[in-house]
Amino acid sequence: MANQTHLGDLEVVSSPFLTVLNDLYSKYKTLNEGTLANYIPELTKVNPELFSICLVTVDGHTHEVGDYQQLFTIQSISKVFTYGLALEDHGRDYILTRVGVEPTGDAFNAIMLDEQSKRPYNPMVNAGAIATTSLIKGSGPTERLNRVLEMFQRYTGHDAFVDISVFTSERSTGHRNRAMAHLMLNFGMIDKNIEEALDLYFQQCAVMVNCQDLAVMAATLANKGTNPITGEQAVDSRYIKDILSVMYTCGMYNFAGEWAYTVGIPAKSGVCGGIMAVVPHKMGIGVFSPLLDVRGNSVRGVKVCEELSQQLGLHLFECSTNESRSG
Repeated sequence: MANQTHLGDLEVVSSPFLTVLNDLYSKYKTLNEGTLANYIPELTKVNPELFSICLVTVDGHTHEVGDYQQLFTIQSISKVFTYGLALEDHGRDYILTRVGVEPTGDAFNAIMLDEQSKRPYNPMVNAGAIATTSLIKGSGPTERLNRVLEMFQRYTGHDAFVDISVFTSERSTGHRNRAMAHLMLNFGMIDKNIEEALDLYFQQCAVMVNCQDLAVMAATLANKGTNPITGEQAVDSRYIKDILSVMYTCGMYNFAGEWAYTVGIPAKSGVCGGIMAVVPHKMGIGVFSPLLDVRGNSVRGVKVCEELSQQLGLHLFECSTNESRSG
């Protein structure tokens, strides 16, 4: 397994971060608890041994260990970024008429809406993400997909593409998501072009990334929306607080409360086995390990983030945190 620490792509530097990452990698490499996601058939083909950790600071320093170049589909982590694009397309006030910001305490694929407003509860659960994706502007499905891929390119710094096998697998088995879409259509939360909205949702979930990409994307959010490697503005900085707020309260499925209590930073997980976490104004963290717990979160990923938070003093409400501990 390769590991390295570098400043952008320019020069090798030494860092205590790499020692921490190597120690955590060695500690949890042999942890084989959890199962692969099985409700999307293609995801059962992933090698369960894969494991990587990456940290990118807002000034472009990158620290990584393990299989950090291994590609996988982004899955639910994509919800963070399409939410940001929808905010740019329509503004905060309009998006709030279609999607709420309340955590649910229920599974990410629960078929439920807020009883009073009839909105999906938040953009990090499937119903809310489908509603959010349906709001992406474009003259047709091709233009909307291209806008989503261009958005991912701004965050990662390279071309984005969809894994067609995973997209097809999700599309052919996504009947529960179709049920959510029809329920929202009934209450006027999305328009009648259900299959078009679902196709874009399945495509965004099937965008290919690696662990380094997750960390760069997280660092972009930590850096007020500017990619720290390329210097490109990926999302309007005025919406960073919206994005990070819902990540903090809703991003880890029905584990969000315990995550906020123990780890204490905004994060989003996906059934791919990825976790992306943001330390505002300081760094982004990516972890990839495809074995999941019963809530759909990476087993190794949760353990790594808990220890990183503790060792580096990353919890947002950690009173003893100082600059030397957190970079």
